[in-house]
Amino acid sequence: MSGILANFFGVVIGTTVGCLINDGIKKKYEQALFVVMGLSALGIGMESLVNNMPKSHYQVMFIVSLSLGAVLGTWWDLDGKVNRLTKRIGGGGREGLSEGLTTAILLYCVGALSIVGPVMSAVEGNNTMLYTNAMMALITAMVLGASFGWGMMWSAPVVLVWQGTIYLVAKYLSASFFNGELVTEVAIVGGFLIAATGLSMLKIRHFKILNFLPALLVPVIFFLIKDLLGML
Repeated sequence: MSGILANFFGVVIGTTVGCLINDGIKKKYEQALFVVMGLSALGIGMESLVNNMPKSHYQVMFIVSLSLGAVLGTWWDLDGKVNRLTKRIGGGGREGLSEGLTTAILLYCVGALSIVGPVMSAVEGNNTMLYTNAMMALITAMVLGASFGWGMMWSAPVVLVWQGTIYLVAKYLSASFFNGELVTEVAIVGGFLIAATGLSMLKIRHFKILNFLPALLVPVIFFLIKDLLGML
């Protein structure tokens, strides 16, 4: 669990440093950091797509996932609900906090390091991938903290619950569930969402990314059903 705790504290420390730095810089530098974060998100999203789409054995799954996710998220009005929640309990967050939290959660949680890392920790006691992810989270949290303020602390418990859940499932239920195919499909869907977040932050096109988040569950449900059918 040390690797998971490293990710949690990496986000907490990075956010703290970013917020403290922001208190002493001018608005124009804050805006520059915001642009940097948008470009970074766009680049990371595209990199995830380029690396994972050739590995996919289910070429239309990302289309189905995004379509179902968008319909469900819009139906549940996730974007509106989270925006209202962050305005009420933002804890020092700035305008666009919900967008910042969405970006943080996607960057911290979607990807091989954050999915396979807890599995490796649970099965082999190897925390290398988690420590690598923690270092990346630390740096990312600094920029996000400087851009969106103290409200970004809300992303830390999400990371803890996400990685902790994967760790417990892998250790006590089934490590084989988190196979390469699942990670690939989640990374593809996540890549689209991260890239869309970058476009929104750069004000090229606004997307209600929170309404698309259910798309990440579609590959998980698909492989759950696939494994259950295989056991029958």
